[in-house]
Amino acid sequence: MNDEHQTLPRGENQARALGRFARDFLDHKFGAVSDEVYERVESFHRDSIACGVSALALQTNAPTVLRAEALEYPAIDAAHGVPCFGSTRRVAPEKAVVANSSAVREWDANGTNFGYNPARGATRGEFGHNDYYPVAIAAAQLRGLDGRQSVHAMLLLDEIRGRLAEVFALKNHKIDHVLHGAIASAATFGAVLGATPEQIESAIGLVVAHYVPFRAIRAGKQLSDSKGASAAISAEVAVLSMRRAMRGFVGPADIFRNPEAVFCLFEKPEEKGVSPFDLTLAAAGSDFAVMGMHFKLGLYEHQSAGAIEGLMNVLEMCPKMLEDVDRLQKIRITIYEPAFGIIGDPAKRDPQTRQSADHSMVYIIATLLRKAYRLKTAGWRELMLVPADYDDEALRDPLTRSLIDRIEFRHGGPKYDAKYPDGIPTTLEIEYETRGRLSSGLVMYPEGHARNTSGNLPTLLEHKFRTLAALGVDDVDGLQQRFTGLRHQTAEQIAALYDFQIRGVQ
Repeated sequence: MNDEHQTLPRGENQARALGRFARDFLDHKFGAVSDEVYERVESFHRDSIACGVSALALQTNAPTVLRAEALEYPAIDAAHGVPCFGSTRRVAPEKAVVANSSAVREWDANGTNFGYNPARGATRGEFGHNDYYPVAIAAAQLRGLDGRQSVHAMLLLDEIRGRLAEVFALKNHKIDHVLHGAIASAATFGAVLGATPEQIESAIGLVVAHYVPFRAIRAGKQLSDSKGASAAISAEVAVLSMRRAMRGFVGPADIFRNPEAVFCLFEKPEEKGVSPFDLTLAAAGSDFAVMGMHFKLGLYEHQSAGAIEGLMNVLEMCPKMLEDVDRLQKIRITIYEPAFGIIGDPAKRDPQTRQSADHSMVYIIATLLRKAYRLKTAGWRELMLVPADYDDEALRDPLTRSLIDRIEFRHGGPKYDAKYPDGIPTTLEIEYETRGRLSSGLVMYPEGHARNTSGNLPTLLEHKFRTLAALGVDDVDGLQQRFTGLRHQTAEQIAALYDFQIRGVQ
């Protein structure tokens, strides 16, 4: 081990070691973290806020239900509660967390990761998303932390869940990826509040033994609120488990090596007394998991980003294509697994809900093309997918449905599979009556991907923030300023961070 990386070996009690690491990290016992890392965390956090504010303002179902539920659990006093977005009322921390995390996740438009770290040989490729910042902020508000420590806590949470995604693929066992986020949430919440390593171990044990979410959450021809709220519900039980452990409840010990728990049960180690993986965590410097995470530039399942970029490439190649939609004969998209299975399900050729439509490759591409034809323009900024692109009218749009019928979606086989999760290997081809076949070529690192080098990201994120935030607040500049430079804010400013008005939300 060194100052910049700490390895928790598979032969030790990693749950307790994770508790020690979290405490030491928040106590700054390792070296300094680079400014670019903190800036990256703040960018993901600010992006999530715009997502959450707009979801609440448009009264989406799960965030509205869970926020109303949270307000039914007032804290016994200000010292024991935290607020929901757009409120000063203090409620039970786990209830504020489930409400706020549900809001930021509802559109499925915030950050994501693919669990890929070839430098360490950690390439299990589990998914994950930046849904859990409300856990760190809730803990910071309870503890009275300033902005620097709050961002440090958010970084810790992203680091733990991001590194777990690199070493254990929950999806291979039909377990939802939010379990990694729940473990990270328990560790971070407890460490901020001064829990002992033993208490953090108990909380992690409770989460893993009692609250394993299977991918039944996301199964079915039409998806439900459970898909979008999965991370929020797991964050809720993580906070609840940590609070319970701090009150004295003792949960299962040494859960990563427990032969009956999900890790050793599904990936049985070759020798007794070890877990299936070593876990190496960044402690200082710039090599943090968050630096390899990706931004979504609109509302779409991130596996479709390569096809979106491919479409932009073809439209740039042949702008005259937008003059006559009837001459567009076929769109062919070739992609890798697991994307083909996730967003290529034949049932999703006829999405009836937003949750299904934003996980339907054919709907996403058809909608972008529909917008391009009607606006007579193309480009990520101009065509950025927004909530209105998934409302009832959009779902039934006859041009979108006509374009869906012209899309062929196919698996590219081993050639494509081998390039994921390094990139998002996708080829989009269009057969146009007067130009023949036009191809995007192989797209690997589309806009928003951590390895994209176009330089367009700041402008696109700015546009996304303003577009979404404007759906919920009158003063977009004020909201942006509130969530910029977070690490320079005082404890008083962090305590009042969510004290802003969301249009139409009480």
